[in-house]
Amino acid sequence: MDDVEILVDARGHRCPVPTLRLRRALEAAPAGARVRLLADDPLARIDVPHFAAGAGMEVVEIGEDDGALSFLVGKPL
Repeated sequence: MDDVEILVDARGHRCPVPTLRLRRALEAAPAGARVRLLADDPLARIDVPHFAAGAGMEVVEIGEDDGALSFLVGKPL
């Protein structure tokens, strides 16, 4: 895949909304794509990696910028 990266901006929403939006984006994404989730709910730090592990996805990167958490999640080929 050509390093497809899909952005899901869930800032301003409380869990489980960011994780649900991430799941929908990953379901719609082609194999090998990556989805970047932006969230400002502190619970996302726990919920997103837990969801990804249970769904067989890989959390490639976790970062924080200006109060927003950023998760890059890869969908397997």
